[in-house]
Amino acid sequence: MRVLVVEDEANLREQLAAHLKADGFAVDAAVDGEEGLYYGREYEYDAAVVDLGLPKIDGIEMIKRLRGEQHRFPILVLTARGHWQDKVEGLEAGADDYLAKPFQMEELMARLNAVIRRAAGYASPVLNQGQLQLDTAKKEVRVEGTAVELTAYEYKVLEYLMLNPDRVVSKSELTDHLYEQDFDRDSNVIEVFVGRLRKKIAPVDFIRTVRGQGYRFVTEAG
Repeated sequence: MRVLVVEDEANLREQLAAHLKADGFAVDAAVDGEEGLYYGREYEYDAAVVDLGLPKIDGIEMIKRLRGEQHRFPILVLTARGHWQDKVEGLEAGADDYLAKPFQMEELMARLNAVIRRAAGYASPVLNQGQLQLDTAKKEVRVEGTAVELTAYEYKVLEYLMLNPDRVVSKSELTDHLYEQDFDRDSNVIEVFVGRLRKKIAPVDFIRTVRGQGYRFVTEAG
């Protein structure tokens, strides 16, 4: 999952980025609303964490512009404690949830994961598809009730495909959402991850190759 963090306070921005990376996210960090707007326009994100009190362009205006340009990734806004007006204005601008400062990182992670799941149509942290279960909170995968051991990147591939069901996901899209911007990217590595993943989650078979285009996670409904 790829997340944009827009926060002008250096210490908090670094803490957020470090915590998100430790939890398996690819992270881009912006120092003001102008830079955040650039990132939001140029790259595809699974979610964004946006402070409302930003220099150059404030968080409200940044969100309004992104939503006006049809960028639909979920946004979690950070607000000053007690400023309920900011919370209301943020939600009306197009944010999906809010968190008051100061906050615990655990709550931020829970809220961020929740908005990502809701955007994909899931209410529960456990994604169920037949005999395949993926727990986004525990980072666990089970097949027919038995735990399956995946590498970090194998898990990321499966999670992304399950959160984007019944549509073709290209190798380049997977790469963009799994790796840092400066990572040495090789689409052949994605093929290796998918090949290993298929073997580990057998006998379930939801990951289909679409020749020349990428992969599609086929649900029972799809």
